Amino acid sequence: MAKIHSMTAFARESSNTEQGVLTVELRTVNHRYLDCSFKLPESLRALETRLRELSARRLARGKVDCMMRIQPHPERSASVEINQEQLKQLAAATNSVARVMETRKPTALEVLQFPGVCSAPEQSEDALHKAALGLFEQALATLADNRAREGQKLSEMINERIRQVEAEVAVTRKRVPELLQQQRDKVIARIDELDVEVDQGRLEQELVHLSQKADVDEELDRLDAHVAEVRRALDKGGPCGRRLDFLMQELNREANTLSSKSTSSSTTQNAVELKVLIEQMREQIQNIE
Repeated sequence: MAKIHSMTAFARESSNTEQGVLTVELRTVNHRYLDCSFKLPESLRALETRLRELSARRLARGKVDCMMRIQPHPERSASVEINQEQLKQLAAATNSVARVMETRKPTALEVLQFPGVCSAPEQSEDALHKAALGLFEQALATLADNRAREGQKLSEMINERIRQVEAEVAVTRKRVPELLQQQRDKVIARIDELDVEVDQGRLEQELVHLSQKADVDEELDRLDAHVAEVRRALDKGGPCGRRLDFLMQELNREANTLSSKSTSSSTTQNAVELKVLIEQMREQIQNIE
């Protein structure tokens, strides 16, 4: 069974490389689609396309911010290599020029700045890229675990609210026959008070029509059906945020209709409570992948 994943999470991984300490930070928040942005050092810029592909394999939705940085090793960054042969040739050439032109000899710093005299140790770009990709996949795995843990909390909260919605529907359904009878009795009592002659057949037709307008059985049935569908989506797992959001819209529509048909304060209160529960779920569902 697939898990429910939240779109809000954070992950950070680090490792030592020849170039220095490599760090990957991933942060995700809710978004309609998968939207990735990367802040990479120049030496890793070529990996962006590959990083997008890896992200799409593990994540279905969410705004993803990825930052990679390399903190050089102090002792390695300070080391340089001097080309002794190039230095000897340059020294001979500058001595000859100085004798002929009777000018001063270049300083040691000026000599070191001449192209090819000194250089930093060559480091493998392929090795760095391989380490970066491996660390990114490790950070993605950590991120997915964190999203799954948050998703489990969201799933538990929604299931609890769904149980409360089901309870409100059951209470309302139980009271419907009593409320319809009360409405019928009220109309008949009002006619008796007026002490007027009425056509009994016409009266029955009007009472039936009035009962049909106030009958909320269809709305309650649809609420139960949507509740069952929410449970199925949560049980199935995987990327279901959009489906759950649609179901919240359908639940809210039925709750509004229930409220508009209400003929008693108790039914109105039930409808209000339903809308509160639905809104609480809707807010959290925005974070589900």
